[in-house]
Amino acid sequence: MSELTFEQMLEESLKTIHTGEVVEGTVIDVKPEEIILNIGYKSDGVLTKNEYTNEPNVDLTTIAKPGDTMEVKVLKVNDGEGQVLLTYKRLAADRGNKRIEEAYENREVLTAKVAQVLDGGLSVVVEEVRIFIPASLVSDTYEKDLNKYAGQEIKFVISEYNPKRRRYIGDRKQLILEEKAEMQKKLFETIKIGDTVEGTVKNVTDFGAFIDLGGCDGLLHISEMSWGRVENPKKVFKVGDVVKVLIKDISGTKIALSLKFEDQNPWRDAASKYAVGSEVTGKVARMTDFGAFIELEPGIDALLHVSQISKEHIDKPSDVLKSGEEVTAKVVDFNEADKKISLSIKAMFAPEQKAEKAADEDVVSVDIDAVIAEESENAE
Repeated sequence: MSELTFEQMLEESLKTIHTGEVVEGTVIDVKPEEIILNIGYKSDGVLTKNEYTNEPNVDLTTIAKPGDTMEVKVLKVNDGEGQVLLTYKRLAADRGNKRIEEAYENREVLTAKVAQVLDGGLSVVVEEVRIFIPASLVSDTYEKDLNKYAGQEIKFVISEYNPKRRRYIGDRKQLILEEKAEMQKKLFETIKIGDTVEGTVKNVTDFGAFIDLGGCDGLLHISEMSWGRVENPKKVFKVGDVVKVLIKDISGTKIALSLKFEDQNPWRDAASKYAVGSEVTGKVARMTDFGAFIELEPGIDALLHVSQISKEHIDKPSDVLKSGEEVTAKVVDFNEADKKISLSIKAMFAPEQKAEKAADEDVVSVDIDAVIAEESENAE
């Protein structure tokens, strides 16, 4: 019986490997572009950067060091130069596929960093498996620019799993809608009409502002923004402002808000400030054919009827008055119940008795609140 040579004995002591086999190796050398591993075979294994990860700009010397052990998959037993080609990313992808399949079946919420922002959505990587999240499934609202998600960690579920076509679709919108539904439920369980709550301005329009109350948006109508007159909501609020608002009404999932807090109501002490016979000064807020509305303070407008503007006859207020002009007049009528005040300039020049008579004869009853409400509706 012939004796085996040292080389033959060494070769027999080494294992055999096959393409596709998963083996464990020990790192014996690391370069920026490749890792050399001892896999217990007659030839060392080579793991290139391209077969380690899909991520660009990776320096393998920051990933591994001599002595480390790692599992890899045999890509080719002989690369033509006697070396074994190895892959880590394909092994990770195989395992990642299984991970994604389980997440899909269990509707597990996954978390991953956005690897790329594409024209039609976002790309994330979970255990070397690329998952595409279409723009329509990124949020529950239209997202014009997805670049803000670059590098961010986001949560999502797998809505489509097709390994044969390598099609993996993620859905973030589902989670957002579910979270909002839960928040909305909690919100309506805790709020009631008359409560003061804090919210964030989400959108501002010509007719009002939408306030995010945490689970539902409430509408702060232009007519409820102040006891005074607001010409343009966009000059008062901007997106992101935090405001404390009063819940005026709740109808289903619709919430009407107000900033007209009762302790700030200017009519609370109006009876003493604007008693009949007192002289007051205000600015012309707006004019109609029948008279001019004088703003005495924010939230209180008084009517100066056309017949009370001058001792002489005038056809319309704009013949003698200008918007913003300051005028002084006498209060000839005060109706706290209906929140109406009537003024007269003529009464300031008449004897006291005649002024009272003029007040009785010339005061014209006009529903100021109705006029303001009509103007607000026309503005919408």
